[in-house]
Amino acid sequence: MSDPMRPRASLRTAVVWEVLQDALDRRVKATGRESLDVLDTGGGSGNFAVPVARLGHRVTVVDPSPNALFALERRAAEAGVADRVKGVQGDAHGLFDVAERGAYDAVLCHGVLEYVDDPAEGVRNAVAALRPEGVLSLLAAGLGGAVLARALAGHFKEARQALDDPNGRWGSGDPVPRRFTAEQLTALAEGAGLRVGAVHGVRVFADLVPGVLVDTEPGALEALLKLEEAAAELPAFHSVATQLHVLAETGETGETAETGGVNETSEAGEA
Repeated sequence: MSDPMRPRASLRTAVVWEVLQDALDRRVKATGRESLDVLDTGGGSGNFAVPVARLGHRVTVVDPSPNALFALERRAAEAGVADRVKGVQGDAHGLFDVAERGAYDAVLCHGVLEYVDDPAEGVRNAVAALRPEGVLSLLAAGLGGAVLARALAGHFKEARQALDDPNGRWGSGDPVPRRFTAEQLTALAEGAGLRVGAVHGVRVFADLVPGVLVDTEPGALEALLKLEEAAAELPAFHSVATQLHVLAETGETGETAETGGVNETSEAGEA
């Protein structure tokens, strides 16, 4: 695992980073180019963009928040990758006002679909930004994780409301406008013409384990990371993950079989 993602915060990002880094490495081999063009929609302050740039790739971050883009610029400078990271203000709906069509080897769409008015349009725009045989990384809030978290907190009515609500919301105070099942997220990718290579559950345990246990028990962080990685590929745990990650590709390259993840394509469910 790469050093930039190893701090305690990596409990929230380690699984996605492993899958993403492997996908980028495969694209490097397939294209014969050492540096790829990557688009990070909703990339904020660069949690993924900066580590991707440290791998040697060129990253364009599109985000509606000027403050986030300022933080991105500062983080990229501190990491020594300012020349490979470009931040532009925009959103998924008007993506091509600030980004080029068909110009990127990989597109990251992390934490975006929960907030857009039309998730299907958001995915279609992301796909339209890809070059032939490009890679799309989708990360979105999982329905099951929210239901489980509310129930474990003793908020049983809110847990039931999230379970029954079409958007997976537990109430008017819920800060997340929309959540997804693995089947719904996969269907969005397939509906945009992509081949789904892998589906992973993210933060299956990390959000449920008390921080004091991780911080005080020797070796607990490493053990929890390994547990997260092991559970991420098992479909049985997708239904209780806080987030869901889908890796999908354009074209008929057959590369999806090499992702090392679980192929969980499905025609069921709509966001």
